[in-house]
Amino acid sequence: MRTLLALLLLALAAAGGWFWWSQRPPAVTLVTPQRGPAVEAVYATGEVHPTREAEIASTETGRIRDYPIDEGQAVLSGDVLVRLDDLTARADLQALRARVDFLESDLQRARQLLVGGHISQQGYDLKKSELDQAQAAAEAQRQRLLDLTLVAPFDAIVLRTEYEVGEVVQPGDVLIWLGSDKPYWIEAQVDEEDIPRVSLGQTVLIKADAFPGADLRARVAEITPLGDPVNKQYRVRLILPETSPLMLGMTVEANIVTRRTEDALLVPETALVGGRARPALFVAEPDGETILARRRDVSLGVYGGGLVEVLRGLEPDAQVVAAPPAGLADGDRIRIGGAGKAPGEAPGEASGAAAAGGVQ
Repeated sequence: MRTLLALLLLALAAAGGWFWWSQRPPAVTLVTPQRGPAVEAVYATGEVHPTREAEIASTETGRIRDYPIDEGQAVLSGDVLVRLDDLTARADLQALRARVDFLESDLQRARQLLVGGHISQQGYDLKKSELDQAQAAAEAQRQRLLDLTLVAPFDAIVLRTEYEVGEVVQPGDVLIWLGSDKPYWIEAQVDEEDIPRVSLGQTVLIKADAFPGADLRARVAEITPLGDPVNKQYRVRLILPETSPLMLGMTVEANIVTRRTEDALLVPETALVGGRARPALFVAEPDGETILARRRDVSLGVYGGGLVEVLRGLEPDAQVVAAPPAGLADGDRIRIGGAGKAPGEAPGEASGAAAAGGVQ
């Protein structure tokens, strides 16, 4: 009997302990909002290009006779880049010019015969037409001869070459890529819903896999007025400083800064409840010997780096529940289970694309 009574008392004690434990307020960690910069940005991707570039292609069929330039070499406008074999073309031009000389003399004799009435106007016009055709053929051949020598259209750097001396090229074959020297720029593609927020002169933060962690920046230099209706994008050119380490052809990610607040109020994203449609936070409010969780509806700015900018609805000195437990409601009791960062402990930075999402 005594054993049964002892077991019953033990069970009652366990049940009471479990009830007491289950009724304990949830333990939470509190954090104080930080002060730090918040950056609103438009995300884009792009490639590094020269500010001026050209593909030099052959317009004639010919064998490469001379290739006097090297990759990386600086050239001036008018400098010879490639010479194609022109022996046949020169011979053809010489023959055409000889025919022009003959037809000019023949036309001069015909003019005298026309004055003397020994030839009809129709006969004279026929000879003049033959001369005009020969002159046109000679001019076309002269231009073809010029086209066998490819020259630089502007001051540039030789970015890349193709083919070797002795190889035969066809019309349309690209022999040389030219590009202007630094500064370079990035040709970026911006979604059409974001382009209204982009303007000339805005600062751009650049991320490149080749330079992880580097402080890379650019500036909005050009915005194309005509978008791509298929991809729903606009081309934006971002000028790089001459000291930028980025190389031609590199792919980058760009965040075009549309707003920057240096002293924004920042809290961890984990503190948010209610979703982005109706965001809210819980703050700790003393109530005698207990602490209550009070829900605060807030207006948010940008997200990024695990932080979110609070625009309205939160006091700077509030104690925010860092990660509200599931089911926490306004007025529920809570207990402190940890401590968050103090305001002076290395504030972070929130950066992203407004309320649309976090930094890319």
